[in-house]
Amino acid sequence: MSVLVRCGVVRAVIPRLWRGKCFSSGNEPAESNPVTPMLRHLMYKIKSTGPISVAEYMKEVLTNPAKGYYIHNDMLGEKGDFITSPEISQIFGELLGIWFVSEWMSSGKSAAFQLVELGPGRGTLTGDILRVFSQLGSVLKNCDISIHLVEVSQKLSEIQALTLTEEKIPLERDAESLVYMKGVTKFGLPISWYRDLKDVPKGYSFYLAHEFFDVLPVHKFQKTPQGWREVLIDIDPEVSDKLRFVLAPCATPAEAFIQHDETRDHVEVCPDAGAIIQELSQRISLTGGAALIADYGHDGTKTDTFRGFCGHKLHDVLIAPGTADLTADVDFSYLRRMVQGKVVSLGPTEQRTFLKNMGIDVRLKVLLDKSDDPSMRQQLLWGYEMLMNPKKMGERFNFFALLPHQRLHGGSHEMNACQSKPSTSSVAGFDELTWR
Repeated sequence: MSVLVRCGVVRAVIPRLWRGKCFSSGNEPAESNPVTPMLRHLMYKIKSTGPISVAEYMKEVLTNPAKGYYIHNDMLGEKGDFITSPEISQIFGELLGIWFVSEWMSSGKSAAFQLVELGPGRGTLTGDILRVFSQLGSVLKNCDISIHLVEVSQKLSEIQALTLTEEKIPLERDAESLVYMKGVTKFGLPISWYRDLKDVPKGYSFYLAHEFFDVLPVHKFQKTPQGWREVLIDIDPEVSDKLRFVLAPCATPAEAFIQHDETRDHVEVCPDAGAIIQELSQRISLTGGAALIADYGHDGTKTDTFRGFCGHKLHDVLIAPGTADLTADVDFSYLRRMVQGKVVSLGPTEQRTFLKNMGIDVRLKVLLDKSDDPSMRQQLLWGYEMLMNPKKMGERFNFFALLPHQRLHGGSHEMNACQSKPSTSSVAGFDELTWR
């Protein structure tokens, strides 16, 4: 099986802009640089208001209501532009399901909880988690569980509904409502769809964000002899239907996001990620629960990570906008700062370590022992290799969690906001899984 995983590729190196170079390759033949509807829209926008930030470019290309890549495309799987961990192996989602059950048990077995997933893709991950909940029915039998999906794409929400809901029970739809779709899962649990996390009811919740933060818009900055300058996108003066990267001639307001002690010469900052982390932290600190974030990224060490994917191949981010996925590595050090001490943050922990702590080896052996189908056994082994190999997803993908202070510190809120390891109580995945 030959597929490309977004976190399993070597990123293209972006040159130092202030030396007079730009990010676009400049060598594409005319037929490989089609004038898409999104390109026309962006060129009109730039001609009207001037060069735009990379963040504005990403937002328009990915989520523009009329032409956005995520709004109207099914980009996942072998036939899409990239493949994600849940599509690689069922074990991935099963272990995440166990993580939520473990945290539910460790935090007191509440009478009810919401499972909230941000950007649920095709619904595969939630489906695997719900299967675990069903299999552990004797443990969860007295718990009232509801499912809440935050999804901006109408196309993907329909696919999620096909994956997750009971066909015999019609979906309720209301495009004007904050809850634009409702139904019942195949396991009999209520499920609702929203366009924004803020619309999800507040209450004891477990939040999941898998490959969600990496597609949020980033601002890019380059250090120059004159100080920090934001990277912008403009029309190439030599080719009328082509975009190029340029540097802002002076400081822009977004430079306020750069840390005063920043030592890198090129940084990417995602204010939307910071706002969502603050929302999650506020909710967890007030009502309990936890958040598990799984994405490829770094702990404040990388520089240029903005890239595109189309048909499982790296794609020039400025070519044919609207036809390819755009992504940038998550800066977990920034997420940790944005917690602002409201909750405890754990990680980032490499995927291979997290899954090993969750018992992936034991689960793989059980599935292999149960299967007599050679092709199924080969698929299980291939999936394990993709998830765990350091050169594939094992080290490039990371897990990060938010937990209430009392979960690890006996109710005390006296702590370092950047603490990344538990002090008094273990957490599955970040430590070896133990059932209490």
